Amino acid sequence: MKAKIDAGANRAISQFFFSPETFFRFRDRVAAAGIDAEIVPGILPVSNVAQTRKFTAMCGAEIPQWMDRLFEGLDDHPETRQLVAATVAAEMCRKLYAGGTRHFHFYTLNRAELSYAICHLLGKRPATRQAKNAD
Repeated sequence: MKAKIDAGANRAISQFFFSPETFFRFRDRVAAAGIDAEIVPGILPVSNVAQTRKFTAMCGAEIPQWMDRLFEGLDDHPETRQLVAATVAAEMCRKLYAGGTRHFHFYTLNRAELSYAICHLLGKRPATRQAKNAD
């Protein structure tokens, strides 16, 4: 990451994670290494638990047990799974925001509606046509 910043990048997007504390530890280690570029947290809403387990196995991340238990029994209930996923991701974003983070990167995996729901839960709404024309 330092090499990329030294080469001219002005921010980085983190790998996905499921614990705000993981991101804060990473951010602090990066700052201690003298890197002052913005680090945007990578948020992966869990729309498919089996797929997320595969992703975590490939990249060394892990799903916390409490979170894994939330999705138990929801394989045949996609609407409920989406509600749980949006709520968990929105709560994580709230904690990151409280810790000073102001930008987020959502890994949508072609499921933009889930990220849209998360933004809605966080109070972010699309600009209205009237507001766009006023600018």
